[in-house]
Amino acid sequence: MATAVQKITLSPARDIPFNKLVLAQTNVRSIKAGVSIQDLAASIARRGLIQSIHVRPVLDADGHETGMFEVPAGGRRYRALEMLVKQKRFGKASPVPCVVGNSSGAILAEEISLAENIEHAPLHPLDQYRAFKDLRDKGMSEEEIAAAFFISVTVVKQRLKLTTVSPALLDIYAEDGMTIAQLEAFSVNNDHERQEQVWEAIRNSWSKEPYQIRRMLTENTVRASDKRVVFVGLESYELAGGSVLRDLFQSDDGGWVQDPALLDRLVTEKLQVMADQIADEGWKWIDVALSFPYGAANGLRELEGTPVDLSDDEKATLDALRGEFDKLQAEYEEADELPDEVDQRFGEIETAINALTARPMRFDPADIARAGVFVSVDADGSLLVERGYVKPEDEAPAAPEADNAASVEGVDPSAGSVQRAVITIGGQSPEPQDDDEDGIKPLPDRLIMELTAERTLALRDKLANDPAVAFLAVLHKFVRDVFRRYSSQGVAMEVSVRGTVFSTQSPELRDTPYAHAIEARQKAWEERLPSESAALWDALAALSGADRAELFAHCASFGVNALYEKADRYGNGAISAHGVQQRLAEADHLARAVGLDMVGAGWRPTVGNYLGRVTKARILEAVREGEGERAAQLIDHLKKGDMAKEAQRLLADSGWLPEPLRVADLDAEPASSGPDNEDQALPEFLASDGEHGSADENEQHPVAGE
Repeated sequence: MATAVQKITLSPARDIPFNKLVLAQTNVRSIKAGVSIQDLAASIARRGLIQSIHVRPVLDADGHETGMFEVPAGGRRYRALEMLVKQKRFGKASPVPCVVGNSSGAILAEEISLAENIEHAPLHPLDQYRAFKDLRDKGMSEEEIAAAFFISVTVVKQRLKLTTVSPALLDIYAEDGMTIAQLEAFSVNNDHERQEQVWEAIRNSWSKEPYQIRRMLTENTVRASDKRVVFVGLESYELAGGSVLRDLFQSDDGGWVQDPALLDRLVTEKLQVMADQIADEGWKWIDVALSFPYGAANGLRELEGTPVDLSDDEKATLDALRGEFDKLQAEYEEADELPDEVDQRFGEIETAINALTARPMRFDPADIARAGVFVSVDADGSLLVERGYVKPEDEAPAAPEADNAASVEGVDPSAGSVQRAVITIGGQSPEPQDDDEDGIKPLPDRLIMELTAERTLALRDKLANDPAVAFLAVLHKFVRDVFRRYSSQGVAMEVSVRGTVFSTQSPELRDTPYAHAIEARQKAWEERLPSESAALWDALAALSGADRAELFAHCASFGVNALYEKADRYGNGAISAHGVQQRLAEADHLARAVGLDMVGAGWRPTVGNYLGRVTKARILEAVREGEGERAAQLIDHLKKGDMAKEAQRLLADSGWLPEPLRVADLDAEPASSGPDNEDQALPEFLASDGEHGSADENEQHPVAGE
């Protein structure tokens, strides 16, 4: 005979006046968590009490009910109702739906309280997304949904953003096949087919990080923080029909531009408009590009302009800004931390002062007619206009001076050739003389060469015994070589600074910290030095010893050449392999002497300057050396382009350097430099790469000091 299953009996429900309820000490919740009491009270006021309160009768000493009820489970709802009573929005004696438990039963009140809190299951994010979507489909706005559930509009937008994820991926997430962070990463791109392709590509990989999903979904896009987007403006790009991917779950710097071709066209069009406006100033030529390589102005003479004076209104504005800055600085001088609004105001004042003090330059119209302008986009996305550069072929011909100590004989101004110069005294051309033995004739060329050779030798000897003058003479020549405003022709000192031209360079070179530092130092000295060659000697002589030494070092630095060149090992080219080896070894000595640290100088491995230029094996070797074997395993399955991008992220703060940028080990065993041992004499990165061959056999390697 089968045993009958005993049926359970649920506790009865009844309405109890609120003033008959008291909060039980057996309620296990003592730490605040979840929705605040204020928000819960607002929810009850809007929707009513959705869930009944569990209560137990309060018994007296004899075990009889007193008419009061304690609340072991539902304490937050009780406190919310209590708040509504204090706000006069709920009556003290108003009935409250309650479930009445047995005070004398075997189940402890603490167990009831604990069970209610532990067994409460939070809503699955996908269910929340679907519920928000239903509410929006039925007419509620995102703001109304946020207000109804006491959450931010951003949270609502994030949940609704999941509508852009493929239903197939939503199903995988619902079955715990991916994390919420991974699902959120897929929402960055609305293309369901592409989302599913990415998931198929990574689903069997142990590396399925959200950042990797985002990168794969945005690999053919351009970040909104890119200087091209900043220059054009995201709004202008969107008005032109461009679309933007945005990530609501992480900071995305404005998103990703999906149409690089449209972006580049808008950049070109805007640069062209700017160039047309600048052309109205009368310049001979204007070069326009997104960016120019480092040293693009080498060989050109930069014009000396005159800053445009401030107008009376601008002076008044500048004085007011400086006064406000000084006042704020004095007021918050002792503050440990500035209030946000004050810090913001400091930034606004500094920006306005910089805009007023960075004066446009005024140039001579005759100079403008022979000079040109470089127009490009600066690293921060602003327009970069570099005015006043004269090409050698556009230089004005030198006009003869009336009091020249020597004149040029037989020159036709319209002809392209110049006849032999005749040395004269006092600026007078010699009168024609009879060709007789006793007449005074110009000295023969050969004799003049012999005499000046002796004078040169004597001058060398004299100068070698006067170090101070020798330093000044060399500095004088260095300055004439380095600063383009001076002619370097017709000098008595044959020492020179021959700056190396970087015919092969990374597009990023111009924006490196060391490139900016050199340019700033050059401009600072240009402002201190006279514009005319005739005044240069006296100006240099007037400098202090420290200033001369600084200027000397600056000029001498332009002669540093630590470049690797593809050389002919047999010496038939401009430089032999042995010569390259010696140059690099000497560069190492110089680097050690000055304490060069390329990481400290600001170099980081990027796709553009290294990682995108070498083989996958080289990329993995770099990550392995910089971040370890585990990091290398994270990316070893990727295609080269993706691998290079991920390696850039992994190595950003690792301090890793490629071999050409490292200083050679002083303790290394020197190799033979004979003609049969050239490969052994060169560093490993200059010799054959073997199975890890270079990405481009003809590509030059960057070298420290470049």
